[in-house]
Amino acid sequence: MSAIRIRRIGTTRDQLGESPVWDERRQRLFWIDALGGLIHALDPVTGTTEQFNVPAPIGSLALRDDGGAILALRNGFAHYDFDTRTLTEGPSIGLDHPKVRLNDGKADPQGRFLAGTMHGDRAPDEAPLGGLYRLDASGALELLETDLAVSNGPCFSPDGRTFYIADSARRIIWAYDYGPEGPLANKRVFANTEPQGSGCDGATIDSEGYLWSVLVRIGKIARLAPDGTIVRTIDMPIRHPTSVSFGGPDLDVLYVTSISRSHALGDDHPDAGGLFAVEGLGIRGLPAHRFGPG
Repeated sequence: MSAIRIRRIGTTRDQLGESPVWDERRQRLFWIDALGGLIHALDPVTGTTEQFNVPAPIGSLALRDDGGAILALRNGFAHYDFDTRTLTEGPSIGLDHPKVRLNDGKADPQGRFLAGTMHGDRAPDEAPLGGLYRLDASGALELLETDLAVSNGPCFSPDGRTFYIADSARRIIWAYDYGPEGPLANKRVFANTEPQGSGCDGATIDSEGYLWSVLVRIGKIARLAPDGTIVRTIDMPIRHPTSVSFGGPDLDVLYVTSISRSHALGDDHPDAGGLFAVEGLGIRGLPAHRFGPG
């Protein structure tokens, strides 16, 4: 197993860094500060980072095929144009609740955007509101799944036939059969991270079909085999990493976002809330799917 190097990139300090995504066309990394209402864009060659202000909280983003990004905001979606710095509102999920908001999301191989909700401060006997939503390029919105307390880490197998999503509150990663049309099918437990003492946060898939998931409460990143077995862990230098994405010209750098102060977690480490690069893994990722006509 190759030696790895972990380094902090730049000086950004997010409250709740999330949703990193590599733009292979422009060779830039995008990510968000969910609570700060910021989108960051990093040029790794020059080291410069550009910021774009958006309404907070922002749950996640995916790049659009025609440029810009699709955003999951508090209770609806929006399109953002990086050139003009303008936001255009999209469909609402039709749920306006002070403790429920859209959270993590990813584009699927067909160019649709899937984003799930998180329902905070629930009573023990209270069923979670919201669920997993899928938005297509025409603006049509459908509810794919319910009973997700804190949805995180949506991602797809390399062939697009398996969809993964974690419920961080329950410390379970679920797997589903995924087809180009129709509902999710064959729901099953992919992994239970209760023995690790943490729920899973953001996730990505590498070119070998292994899932990389952040164990947010214990400062680690785990690589899981297609059967759900943890085969490798990486200790991060900060307490609460949040999400991961492969990037770089060869898609062999694992970028990691982190928390300095969220509603539930905090870290006084001087690098907390920073962006990190994990190099020397000897593993490559896959290009991110984009939102737009399939």
